[in-house]
Amino acid sequence: MDKQQQQQQHHHHHQQQLSLAKSSRQRYNEWIFRDVPSDITIEVNGGTFALHKFPLVSRSGRIRKLVAEHRDSDISRVELLNLPGGAESFELAAKFCYGINFEITSLNVAQLCCVSDYLEMTEEFSKDNLGSRAEEYLESIICKNLEMCVEVLQQCENLLPLADELKIVSRCIDAIASKACAEQIASSFSRLEYSSSGRLHMNRQAKCEGDWWIEDLSVIRIDLYQRVMTAMKCRGVRPESIGASLVNYAQKELTKKSSLWNPSGQTKVDLVSTGHERLVVETVVSLLPVEKLAVPISFLFGLLRSAVMLDCTIACRLDLERRIGSQLDIATLDDLLIPSFRHAGDTLFDVDTVQRILVNFSQQDDSEDDMDDASVFESDSLHSPSQSALFKVAKLVDNYLAEIAPDANLKLAKFMAIAETLPAHARTIHDGLYRAIDIYLKAHQGLPDADRKKLCKLIDFQKLSQEAGAHAAQNERLPLQSIVQVLYFEQLRLRNALCCSYADDDHKPVHHQSWRISSGALSAAMSPRDNYASLRRENRELKLELARLRMRLNDLEKEHVCMKRDMAKSHSRKFMSSFSKKIGKLSFFGHSSSRGSSSPSRQSYRTDSKVIERTCASTD
Repeated sequence: MDKQQQQQQHHHHHQQQLSLAKSSRQRYNEWIFRDVPSDITIEVNGGTFALHKFPLVSRSGRIRKLVAEHRDSDISRVELLNLPGGAESFELAAKFCYGINFEITSLNVAQLCCVSDYLEMTEEFSKDNLGSRAEEYLESIICKNLEMCVEVLQQCENLLPLADELKIVSRCIDAIASKACAEQIASSFSRLEYSSSGRLHMNRQAKCEGDWWIEDLSVIRIDLYQRVMTAMKCRGVRPESIGASLVNYAQKELTKKSSLWNPSGQTKVDLVSTGHERLVVETVVSLLPVEKLAVPISFLFGLLRSAVMLDCTIACRLDLERRIGSQLDIATLDDLLIPSFRHAGDTLFDVDTVQRILVNFSQQDDSEDDMDDASVFESDSLHSPSQSALFKVAKLVDNYLAEIAPDANLKLAKFMAIAETLPAHARTIHDGLYRAIDIYLKAHQGLPDADRKKLCKLIDFQKLSQEAGAHAAQNERLPLQSIVQVLYFEQLRLRNALCCSYADDDHKPVHHQSWRISSGALSAAMSPRDNYASLRRENRELKLELARLRMRLNDLEKEHVCMKRDMAKSHSRKFMSSFSKKIGKLSFFGHSSSRGSSSPSRQSYRTDSKVIERTCASTD
């Protein structure tokens, strides 16, 4: 199918050349001398021109030499090979030789410069020849207008390398860069205004009109566009303007063909189109400004996806990964979800690329920390910019892990490598990491116990919120060792909460309410099923702890009764001091023992052991 399309395109191109030659022949018949017979025939790219030697020899040094070399044989037919611009350009040159007036424009000046050089139509052979006329128009008209320079560059695409040798391309590029820089300066001046205090300042809200050239440059071929952007950088055009132009150019070039976004994956794409798109991506990446935020990070991720799909050079992809890593804290989850295109049995998403991006982020974060050691130690704050970026990236990574965890082809080593890329202090709460690991365990139920233990070691169960801890405590997918850790830390948290609530009776209901509210924040983010299960677990834990506290309270009340009896028998000071030490143990409950709470606890004492047994049985 591809070969057939190429043959059709070649046939169509050949037909165009023939029709062009035919139309040129019809047009030159209108202005040629009809009353004088032709004495020379010129062949140009399949087109023939029956002309006269004298007008051509008087203006063209090349034709004069050809005629002089074959004076003896009286040459009557000349073929001009590789004439720039083809039959159309030669027709204009022939008209000039015959003294026929025509207009020099931005659409033909490059052709006229090239054809005049090829035919040697210089001042040496005739005054005010075609070469000097075209050069004058190029310098005085074209180079003073940016849009015209762009049109000339488009015409030069088919005239290389001669147009380059004649410096037509370089002069137009320099003119475009100069005009763009001047427009930018003029736009900046137009936004200057005086404040109420009489000071001159820049109005940031006013629209910048100095970048109107961005749309014009999007029509240039990629090699010439690269040279224009390089010249603009040298002239000092703003990085934001360069970035905006690159975004506009890439979006237009990469969406011209549908091969880049071929949904089937099995249909063969056009190799020429793919090669062009690869060249566009690699060139745009090489032109990206070094300044951060010169282009949106979503655009960088789009380039990276294209680079992966088109199999661009390693240097190109690594450069994009480094740029993305330096500003990863402003990325979104959708940005990180880069599809994998290489192998059928590979993961759904490109995990290796994301890991390299995370490594770049961690390394640049470390380098920034090394540079700013003094400021870090002076401020001693956890909320420095780098730490803030770490928190954002940690949350992003946890969400990414949860997204890729269900993939059956995702190996444990890759999952753990992503999770371990960030330093330990990046996560203040491990709820997101626990959720991702739980999803992975659910999707990979055949994972050996040793691998499950290794995976769960990534979680710091002490950094789980109350809701996540309650969920983990009854999660059968976790290893037994992890569940024991969860229960231990939950027990500590519960004791601390009860200690704080009993320390002051007046604040007990308020504290209990706030405790519920804080736990409800996470439960809102959990599924209804997990939320219900965690509430049941929390209820059982509270019942168990209350039963234990009642038993402890009864034990203390017994000690209190025994101490009273001992006091009645002995009134020594030594006993009183030991009594005061034992009374100190009651301070754990605060004022609860002084409120007359011993009576209810006596009534419930008989059932406490049964409650504990039932509760333990239900948890098991």
